Amino acid sequence: MMFYTVVCGWTIAYFVKAAMGTFDGTEDVTMVFGSMLGNPMELTGWMLLVAVIGFGVCAMGVQKGVERITKIMMGCLLVVMLFLVIRSVTLPGAEKGILFYLKPDFGKMFAGGLSGFGDAVYAAMGQAFFTLSLGISAMEVFGSRIGKQNSLTGEALRICGLDTAVAILAGLIIFPACFAFGVQPDQGVGLVFMTLPNVFNQMPLGQLWGTLFFVFMSFAALSTVIAVFENIVSYCMDVWGWTRKKASTVNCIAMFLLSLPCTLGFNVLSGFQPFGEGSSVLDLEDFLLSNNLLPFGALLFLSFCCHRWGWGWNNFIAETDQGQGARFPHWLK
Repeated sequence: MMFYTVVCGWTIAYFVKAAMGTFDGTEDVTMVFGSMLGNPMELTGWMLLVAVIGFGVCAMGVQKGVERITKIMMGCLLVVMLFLVIRSVTLPGAEKGILFYLKPDFGKMFAGGLSGFGDAVYAAMGQAFFTLSLGISAMEVFGSRIGKQNSLTGEALRICGLDTAVAILAGLIIFPACFAFGVQPDQGVGLVFMTLPNVFNQMPLGQLWGTLFFVFMSFAALSTVIAVFENIVSYCMDVWGWTRKKASTVNCIAMFLLSLPCTLGFNVLSGFQPFGEGSSVLDLEDFLLSNNLLPFGALLFLSFCCHRWGWGWNNFIAETDQGQGARFPHWLK
């Protein structure tokens, strides 16, 4: 959350910018993104707004409101994404982006020998752990609230399937647009903020579509923020006996302070480049989480659930196979 709050702030900022028509007629949208990153006060303000909204919702409780609203908003986001896929793949020059995205080039993967292949697998696994919130208790906290009517294996397959489908759609929006507008596809975390506004500029009613996309994107990001914030709040309530409001208030202040290094890493602290030129505090924090805490945390959960010194394999299977749906394959023991 020390860097996800910052990225979530970008989505809200872009919703406001799109609604105000900031991108209309703008030839170089990348300058808008660069200008935002270079303004410490603006970035800090958006990050603070995310922290306040997230912990504000947690203070009121999340089950009734968030789940109901999320279903509607995520459905709308999927519809908007489908329209954007159609527009992106029909842009002039989009076919090169589609080939770049979908045609494998194993020569590049093995260019550095086995280490190059290992890096690719490691990066893919890091993305999988991150997008599914595995290894940092997020799935455990929300999984504990799932009803018993459906098997956990079936639920897991549905979640992974939907997550992958959305990721594929996102790629079909981003990469064809990159090649159509001459944007390098390896620009990292800011890619969506530099290519999509260009796509919207080329669409009829582009300002409306851009506003809708970023408002739904903001809600998607906020739903993740609220989910992980709820883990933090739940911990403080269960272990330290705090009230929900106290846990939300104290952690909101702590989250704001802890997110400042990432916020300032793009401007005031831009000289700190932990992985060489072009890297920032966000890259360091992402490396610590995605490449270390998530996989090792997942191994700890796995060991506890399946080992006789922890919960135990039989207990794990009994819980997993409750309800209707797919059964967990026992041979994976």
